[in-house]
Amino acid sequence: MKDFTKLTNLANRRLGSGVVAANDDFFAEKENLLNHGRANFASHTFGHKGQLYDGWETRRRREAGNDWAIIRLGAPGIVKGVIIDTGNFTGNYPEHVSIEATSFPHVPTLQELSQAHWTTLLEKSSLKGDHENSFDITDQHRWTHIRLSIYPDGGVARLRVHGIPIADPTWIKARGTIDLAAIENGGDILGSSDDFYSSSRNTLQSGNPLTQGDGWENKRRRGGGNDWFAVKLGISGSVSAIEIDTTHFKGNAPGQVMVSADNADALLKGPGKITLLSKITVQPDTPHKFLSANSESVSAVRLDVFPDGGLGRFRVWGTPDAKSLEEITKKFNDSLFKK
Repeated sequence: MKDFTKLTNLANRRLGSGVVAANDDFFAEKENLLNHGRANFASHTFGHKGQLYDGWETRRRREAGNDWAIIRLGAPGIVKGVIIDTGNFTGNYPEHVSIEATSFPHVPTLQELSQAHWTTLLEKSSLKGDHENSFDITDQHRWTHIRLSIYPDGGVARLRVHGIPIADPTWIKARGTIDLAAIENGGDILGSSDDFYSSSRNTLQSGNPLTQGDGWENKRRRGGGNDWFAVKLGISGSVSAIEIDTTHFKGNAPGQVMVSADNADALLKGPGKITLLSKITVQPDTPHKFLSANSESVSAVRLDVFPDGGLGRFRVWGTPDAKSLEEITKKFNDSLFKK
């Protein structure tokens, strides 16, 4: 697996991604491409059209051409690498694949997508069956949609599009108070004491947590100390409120929590100098909302849980500072594809 897999999956369904079109999904639905985790498979499970697959599968092509699917990125951004997983497809996977991208300032219609200018991110490349095929991408532009083309036909279990989210500054300015830590706004995890059961990055996702596995859970702490994770805010700003959601964590929620701010290096060593939320008791299976009167602009925060335990979502609501907005606007404009 390449290093780019440590970056955000821009095509995560939880961020709002969707498979908006495909020319053919006769055997298995196109929407399966974005399912969570590796594909499941049970042999000799047949429907009316044949063996059931947890993936996208087209019919056997009897004419020239190739099959394709278009994916809307939940977090538009710069693509650094893709995983094209042909898990469980052994005699029916595509021989080759290519990836193209396009960008829109609005939600396009299918007609607009069909007439769009598509830029090649990955030239036609060979695939292995029943394998997580990984490819580095070097393009530096911000994209909103990806087109996966397979040659000539066949099945793909999963598509992962890893990269760097680039938030739209126009939308940020229009909203005022935003979640500074959200993945779609460029937030990401700097470090964590323990991601044993599930990743701390999950807490920065959109929407409500679906299960315990859709949040962060560390192992049971048997020694001294406490667990924590630190977040690089996507946008620096003054914090006005904090959400800590322990939904689904019933016998394994933290006893208490604390939130602080400082520079990134300091937060990896201990709590920050700026207290955003003093140590406070939290309840299991409960969304918590705390006001945080902080006028100082911060760029990174740290959540400490005592002594351990999990949570589903962590949100840091605040107002972006002027300098950060300028930087984001420049980054956004520099990453746009100039036709």
